[in-house]
Amino acid sequence: QVQLVESGGGLVQPGGSLRLSCAASGFTFSMYAMSWYRQAPGKERELVATTSAGSRTDYADSVKGRFTMSRDNTRDTVYLLMNSLKPEDTAVYYCNAIITGLSYWGRGTQVTVSS
Repeated sequence: QVQLVESGGGLVQPGGSLRLSCAASGFTFSMYAMSWYRQAPGKERELVATTSAGSRTDYADSVKGRFTMSRDNTRDTVYLLMNSLKPEDTAVYYCNAIITGLSYWGRGTQVTVSS
């Protein structure tokens, strides 16, 4: 079955960096686009970045120039490198894949940006 497992979250000071990972299994990873979403307390889940099967990546305006999404098809893993973190980046970050019309989510990893 499809599984997405996020890791790498934590507490970081403003201006700091974190790298999130999402390990995928149960499908042919290299054939599908992958996305990162986040959900802050009291807010709706929002799209952060998407990378296509061909590694073209698009970003939300709020993270452009600070976040970099990448994928390693040899490890069936996507990454989100987050630099210059701000308190408003605090959220649970989720990995997502849409496979044959079904949307799959990981359990998320908490990122807290605070001094």
